[in-house]
Amino acid sequence: MKTVAHFNFAGKKVLIRVDFNVPLNQSFAITDDTRMRAAVPTIQKILADGGSCILMSHLGRPKEGPSEKYSLTHLTAHLSQLLGGVRVNFATDCIGETATAAAAQLQPGEVLLLENLRFHKQEEKGDEAFAQQLAQLGDFYVNDAFGTAHRAHASTAVIARFFPGRKCFGFLMHGELAGIGKVLNGAEKPFTAILGGAKVSDKILILEQLLHKADNIIIGGGMAFTFVKAQGGNIGKSLCEEDRLDTARNILQTAKEKGVNLYIPVDAVCADNFANEANRQTCAVKAIPDGWMGLDIGPETEKLYHEVIAASKTILWNGPMGVFEMENFAHGTKAAADAIVWATANGAYSLIGGGDSVAAINKYKLADKVSYVSTGGGALLEYIEAGSLPGVDAVNAEPAQA
Repeated sequence: MKTVAHFNFAGKKVLIRVDFNVPLNQSFAITDDTRMRAAVPTIQKILADGGSCILMSHLGRPKEGPSEKYSLTHLTAHLSQLLGGVRVNFATDCIGETATAAAAQLQPGEVLLLENLRFHKQEEKGDEAFAQQLAQLGDFYVNDAFGTAHRAHASTAVIARFFPGRKCFGFLMHGELAGIGKVLNGAEKPFTAILGGAKVSDKILILEQLLHKADNIIIGGGMAFTFVKAQGGNIGKSLCEEDRLDTARNILQTAKEKGVNLYIPVDAVCADNFANEANRQTCAVKAIPDGWMGLDIGPETEKLYHEVIAASKTILWNGPMGVFEMENFAHGTKAAADAIVWATANGAYSLIGGGDSVAAINKYKLADKVSYVSTGGGALLEYIEAGSLPGVDAVNAEPAQA
């Protein structure tokens, strides 16, 4: 795949799709700049070549056009800091006279940030005319927004067709795709996938794919109780998708037929209410009392999962083991993270993907102790499920020649 490393951008105005969809507090201060920092190497490479960068991104889910809450103007000062003091110009729209004039005035070594793409409904509709207006701003197109690569939006999937022979991936996209490729296509065995979260229905497609690739699949989070009930266990008032019990049984049967070890919790930390200060007890996962709910894996499950993870050479983690946002039900997720860190230190390749898993690994300050932390949860899952992404296919179609 062609990346910015293959080109010299001297004198070029490079239109870069970045993913600056970062969380802001009520004062519009950035609370997590991970996605912005991830884009810096690509921007710096182009500037160092003597090119200029026109950055386009979305922020949040604006419903009724422009609003201060979702304006990218809140990001300019911090982006300038990340770029070592480079001035970041801002255009109050992403198309039209304002954007055209700002792009025309841009000089080599300068950066222009366009206003939120989603202030125009045509972005999410994948509108071709809108994409063409964006394309007119630059000489070359770079997609470095893995977090939105699964969306067939104007700035990710449609715009690339207006840059025949003048498009490539940024360093972030290359890193993301290389990491997933290593897990899905070049996984050193044993390969263990750890899946958590609330619902089996959210993970059916990824489970089906992993049953063809993984040696071990570890189940945690609320989705585990659907599997427990499917096997005849009593789960009290734990989360359960009643309409997915047959699905769970089918997954268990397929795993058995394929020789995949599918691990379900053996015990759980239970509560009499969905609250951090609720009364707690540890129960066998198949014998949770009526009126109680499982909110975390228990100590025996932690030991079991640690042994499996520690013996692994490739690890994919998507989804927490419990309600880790509540301190009293975070121990299982922290234990899983620690096991992954231990395995990584002993030679395993570990890929962390999905919003909650990334939040957990960052919460415990362990991101630098695993192999790769993905910036795109939805994109990661869809890539595993489908084997491709609209934003990736668009750049790979007639790629640029270095």
